[in-house]
Amino acid sequence: MSQAITQTLRKGPIVASLLIGAFVALLAQTLLNVALPKIMEDLNVSANTVQWLSNGYLLVNGVLIPISAYLISRFTTRNLFITSVSLFVLGTILCAIAPGFETLLAGRLVQAAGAGILMPLMSIVFLTIFPVEERGKAMGMMGLAMIFAPAIGPTLSGWVVEHYSWRVLFYIVLPLSLFALIYGAISMKNVTRNSDSKLDMLGVVFSTLGFGGLLYGFSDAGKDGWDSAIVLTCLIVGVISLALFIWRELTVDKPLLEIRVFKYSMFSLTTVINVIITMAMFSGMILLPIYLQTIRGFTPLESGLLLLPGAILMGIMSPITGIIFDKVGARWLAVVGLIITTITTYEFSKLTVDTTYNHMLFMYTARMFGMSMLMMPIQTAGMNQLPARLNAHGSAMSQTLRNVAGALGTALLVTIMSNRAADRVKELVIAGQVDQTDKVKMGAIVQQATVDGINHSFVVATWITIAALVLAFFIRKVKPHEETNAVPTPAPTPAK
Repeated sequence: MSQAITQTLRKGPIVASLLIGAFVALLAQTLLNVALPKIMEDLNVSANTVQWLSNGYLLVNGVLIPISAYLISRFTTRNLFITSVSLFVLGTILCAIAPGFETLLAGRLVQAAGAGILMPLMSIVFLTIFPVEERGKAMGMMGLAMIFAPAIGPTLSGWVVEHYSWRVLFYIVLPLSLFALIYGAISMKNVTRNSDSKLDMLGVVFSTLGFGGLLYGFSDAGKDGWDSAIVLTCLIVGVISLALFIWRELTVDKPLLEIRVFKYSMFSLTTVINVIITMAMFSGMILLPIYLQTIRGFTPLESGLLLLPGAILMGIMSPITGIIFDKVGARWLAVVGLIITTITTYEFSKLTVDTTYNHMLFMYTARMFGMSMLMMPIQTAGMNQLPARLNAHGSAMSQTLRNVAGALGTALLVTIMSNRAADRVKELVIAGQVDQTDKVKMGAIVQQATVDGINHSFVVATWITIAALVLAFFIRKVKPHEETNAVPTPAPTPAK
């Protein structure tokens, strides 16, 4: 897109449309986690079945994000935005009125289809309408939606589920998504260039089986274990399909997802760091609620409230760190943020059955303060190296790998926790410290063993964070690839 056209755009309404849409989509993604037990009870389904409401959402996102680069090049910005938010509205309505589990799951999958298109679209529009020197501030605003919405989801959900039906969650999301659709239909403009590209169907098949298999395998491993036949099958199919997908994308003329983005060294480095940070971040989001509710007996609402101040601080800091990024770059933001994250993650490896609520509140809030300096500045530093024609591919690649990292991080850390806790119980029983028939003492032993398992997982998360810290010292400012260095860009299609 030419600089003159970029400067004549009214960026505010476009940015607001995307932020509102993304906020609602990300809110819906995390809103159901706390409500799953109530849904199991009301719809009479098992834990394995109800997990599809979360896993299915993740899978559809994982499948659609790699295809987003094609969709963004093939269709206008405005049409793609309206389609994605319309799908999300339709899915929300289906969920709200669902008479049974099948309709509820169908609604969630339709919601996920809308979100899977919307999130990469937001990244591309921001990278297109903002010049390189303003991208940090712009991506910081994007971080508001990406950080704040998932964080308030569990708190809001916990309060609703304690007082009302789980269906109220969808009635809260529905008017917000309708507003996003109406406002966006009025405000959105076409800012990306379009071409008559063809969809690589074989690439879609390999991508779907590859990313879908890995995401489901990692997600299910946390529940069924790594030796489960389903988990092993999904992982094997995923790895083979992913290898075939990479081969296909390197040999086809018009790839679905451009693997060659990794020839840009800074994009590759920042993607690796962000994958590691995503895994570490999930240690707090997954393990802490388990500790709070299972060991300490806090309600879902109390657990959510402990996480809320950190989320609010992270949301406030996101635009600020974006402005700092524009001034000083990503390296020292990342180094300072990772030092804080490493120290606070290690502090969570010292939990006991008596750790105070206020101590955990302070440490988690400090941890989120460190995290606020990481995600968006690091991603922006890598994206700035790419030529404009590869923005869509870079964004899709980055978000896909972060989704895989989130699933892998969850499965890995939960498995480490479970295995450590089980080994600890066996040690104490074999040592003769407890009679297995004494339910009271066995309960106390299991509780202590679970705390040991959580602490061990946080130790692993600490080492993961240290690895990211070492890599952060190699981040440097790179010469931006302006549009003049890329394929000439025609003027965008006029908005209808």
